[in-house]
Amino acid sequence: MKAKRTGTARPAASSGEEAPALPVWKAFVVQFTRETGAPTGTFAGRVEHMSSGRRARFSSTEELVATLQQMIDQLGENGV
Repeated sequence: MKAKRTGTARPAASSGEEAPALPVWKAFVVQFTRETGAPTGTFAGRVEHMSSGRRARFSSTEELVATLQQMIDQLGENGV
């Protein structure tokens, strides 16, 4: 089992280390509503940033992408 990261800041790479391709400070969980699916035409749920706990709801694919982009932009390069 992986330990949950408690800090929100991005860990500094020590000299000679490259930043990871999939950094933990850019990890999100997407949870879909029960109604989401092709038969209903519904695409809704919530997205949560794992490090900060920030979350937002979405009700379309466009809103999900826009929400993720906004959250990533808010994180900046510091991961906060």
